[in-house]
Amino acid sequence: MWLGKSCNSLKPLGSYVNDLVERIKFFETWIQNGIPVIFWFSGIFFTQAFTTGAMQNYARKYTIPIDTLAFDFGFPKEQEPKERPEDGVWTRGLFFEAARWGFDTWEIEESFPKVLFQPMPLFHLFLESKAELERNTVGNSLPFPPILDCLFSAVSTPSALTKMV
Repeated sequence: MWLGKSCNSLKPLGSYVNDLVERIKFFETWIQNGIPVIFWFSGIFFTQAFTTGAMQNYARKYTIPIDTLAFDFGFPKEQEPKERPEDGVWTRGLFFEAARWGFDTWEIEESFPKVLFQPMPLFHLFLESKAELERNTVGNSLPFPPILDCLFSAVSTPSALTKMV
């Protein structure tokens, strides 16, 4: 009955309510205090609109056609920034599946035994020209081994309450 009045979720009612309360707090803080420094990515119901907004802001700031841009990401060493980045957004709330973040090596590592999901560290979602992004990724300059490239994908359905990577 309650699911018919809300966004789709696979969570049981108790976990769903906890998530809903956190989501309301996040948006309430956003409304009362202005744009947050860190965005709770999985707390945003329609993530496509959020990322499109970030892309539009960048394109307008630099007067660049939006269709020439693509997203890239990085994991900053400072995991609790006090100010918003000059370009892009700090985001949290995504998870690794069958992997984990090694804070000692600053790379993706194998998961611990019997641990399927691990939270991702804070990451910087930023924009680059598509041509620049292609130049930077030639030769696999990504911060994780090539065998794990296939594991990095975000759940893009707007109804998903938890985004996984």
